[in-house]
Amino acid sequence: MGKFDVLVIESDRRRAESVVSALEFLGYRPQHGAECESVDETTHAWRAVYVGTVKDDGEAERQFAHLGGAAAHAMVLLAADSEWVSRLGSDASPFGARIGMVEFPLRYEQLSETLRGGQFSLPGRRPELRLVGSSGPMNRVNALVRQVAPFDSSVLVLGESGTGKEMVARSIHECSARRDKPFVAINCGAIPAELLESELFGHEKGAFTGAISTRKGRFELAEGGTLFLDEIGDMSLPMQVKLLRVLQERVFERVGSNRTQRCDVRIIAATHRNLEQAIANGHFREDLYYRLSVFPLEMPALREHLDDLSELVAEFNQRLSRRGLAGVRFSAGAMHAMHGYAWPGNVRELYNLVERLSILYPHAEVRVGDLPEKYRGQQVIEEVRGAALLSLMTGQSSVMPEPMTVVSADSLVMLPEGGLDLKDHLADIEVGLIRQALDVTGGVVAHAAKLLRMQRTTLVEKLRKYGLQPSLQA
Repeated sequence: MGKFDVLVIESDRRRAESVVSALEFLGYRPQHGAECESVDETTHAWRAVYVGTVKDDGEAERQFAHLGGAAAHAMVLLAADSEWVSRLGSDASPFGARIGMVEFPLRYEQLSETLRGGQFSLPGRRPELRLVGSSGPMNRVNALVRQVAPFDSSVLVLGESGTGKEMVARSIHECSARRDKPFVAINCGAIPAELLESELFGHEKGAFTGAISTRKGRFELAEGGTLFLDEIGDMSLPMQVKLLRVLQERVFERVGSNRTQRCDVRIIAATHRNLEQAIANGHFREDLYYRLSVFPLEMPALREHLDDLSELVAEFNQRLSRRGLAGVRFSAGAMHAMHGYAWPGNVRELYNLVERLSILYPHAEVRVGDLPEKYRGQQVIEEVRGAALLSLMTGQSSVMPEPMTVVSADSLVMLPEGGLDLKDHLADIEVGLIRQALDVTGGVVAHAAKLLRMQRTTLVEKLRKYGLQPSLQA
């Protein structure tokens, strides 16, 4: 079955079987905690740890002690009725900052969403949350977070998709007096309109088909803490009316119940939509908008704070290392190329790129030619011309790829406004040409050296210098 990635600690055998079965259905590889001693805790990295009910005989405590640092960076899934909800609140040191809550009976959709997101912060837990970046735009965001955090005012976080709006919400919560209470997040655009009311307010047993037990909603789960309503602009008008009532009167009813419950939660909402335009189009209530936007906070697009690229890459490398990935190092030329990209997916797109390259090039330096094509800009024009020349020299192509116009050395490369590191830039070109020479010669070093007009020993030294293909044919 392969390496286990989710540890299940559950004293109730029936529940344990249910959790293991659900995880396997979702594509994970779970292992029951009773067998955890078969895992080498010095090398095994858990993706997630489920913690359920605890026996009086100390079995779960023994399992925690055995794990030690093996689950140091795992996500923790807590059964909603588990004793560890309160017990880990004051001492969650063996685990990472991401916490998810699991309710019974299990629902695959909810479990899958929880595993992806980690929607809760435990009481007493202090995740290391910070908004990365020291550029002007990010300094302004951090200053606004510090200003609004001590108060219970509603905050509306605006910005394009992928700019880090949930991270801002978590930072506000962690800097507030509610930090010891839950942080609960819900994506209003990811839940069908007919189910959103139940997700927010909960439901009673038998309230509708499929409601086989009473279930708390996000407002109850966030009691005393912060409720983050992501993509609020996608909420239907009928639900907007019900949410407005809660914000105005601080009361709600579960679906299927006539008992009014009071709530004490701080609301932070977020959207990538233009809500003022949505109001004009009749898609969003103006009164709700003013309730939510007591303190609007705009997240800058990544293209507006590219000076933070290096800091963001370093932060993402730390996150990836906690998942067992090697991280990635970019050459100065590659970083320069990335500064010229528009980043429509913002910080989320950058994180995905760093993760992809850390898998492709572990322990190696990523140069311009290693970047996916759309991130390279104009910095690989020399490599393209070099490939064409190599193809002609080996007789593999009778047609020179476009463009075929004769160019001078001055027009071959346009010097960027901010300048560039010439040594590193030339190294990028050299690496690209060496790789192409090896490609067209089937990896035979001697033939590639002949194409590049250099001694074979010289090429071998360059291969060693750049960490290129260590097991090539001589």
